[in-house]
Amino acid sequence: MISFLILIASLAVVVFGASIFVDGASSLAKTYKIPNIVIGLTVVAFGTSAPEFTVSAYAAYTGNTDIAVGNIVGSNIFNIFFILGVSALILPLKVLKNTVLKEIPLSLLAAIVVFVLVNDVQLSQGTENLISFGDGLILLSFFIIFMFYLLHLTKTSGEDENLVIKKMSKLKSVLFIISGLILLVVGGKFFVDNAVEIALGFGMSQAVVGLTIVAVGTSLPELATSIVAVLKKNPDIAVGNIVGSNLFNAFFILGSSSLIAPLPKGNITDIDMYVCIIASVLLLGACYLFGKNKITKIEGAFFLLCYIGYVGYQVSQV
Repeated sequence: MISFLILIASLAVVVFGASIFVDGASSLAKTYKIPNIVIGLTVVAFGTSAPEFTVSAYAAYTGNTDIAVGNIVGSNIFNIFFILGVSALILPLKVLKNTVLKEIPLSLLAAIVVFVLVNDVQLSQGTENLISFGDGLILLSFFIIFMFYLLHLTKTSGEDENLVIKKMSKLKSVLFIISGLILLVVGGKFFVDNAVEIALGFGMSQAVVGLTIVAVGTSLPELATSIVAVLKKNPDIAVGNIVGSNLFNAFFILGSSSLIAPLPKGNITDIDMYVCIIASVLLLGACYLFGKNKITKIEGAFFLLCYIGYVGYQVSQV
């Protein structure tokens, strides 16, 4: 119980740290006349994925690689099946044409690339299944291409991002940035340490904890963002938020974490990887193959059932 309480408290510290980091960095960037779209694609994007980044990076540093990889794979599954499922049950989700034609296929590509890179033994006669330093560079290269794509997209649309940026002095901005980073590091450390403690205490593998408890916890900002967007009648933002988060997770966070230390596949199974790929395939099918660019309530319920089934499978493996 104490470990669970510390886990929740440390997650709150991470989320709060991400919030004040974004406020400070955004204000400082605005002071130097950096366009809103650049701030949105860098500072804000990092802020919403900071929990996943902090947890996976620290897990890689401490050798808890099952949590590092499981966090990302589990988060991407949770994002599509649970968050989009719940969001669609609240309100059918309209999906922008560009998201259907380009960004969702990119999300599927990301899942496939991770599967290929981590299965060295089966696919390339390697000695161990892991995401190596070189694999990390490949993932980061994909991330850079994705960022250039987003910049090109915003330039061709002729619209800047509508961000609400808090105004503060340079000194206050720097203090917010430093404080946010400290909270991210400290909160991330306690989160990972207690996730490992829970795994040991309940006889669960780090992989199962990473794929479920840790993944759900670090994805709470995305859940909140998507539900708020739906309640405000902006369902297209909910889908874009999830697809963007999945791409950020796979390309940037896994890529960066593997530069800290190689990430063995460990107890993350091909079934987990298949579910991650299938989630993107089903999302693409719901939006594109039927030509309606919408996720209906029925499809949302199906997504939610898929996630419940996946969690049930993980629990049965304990």
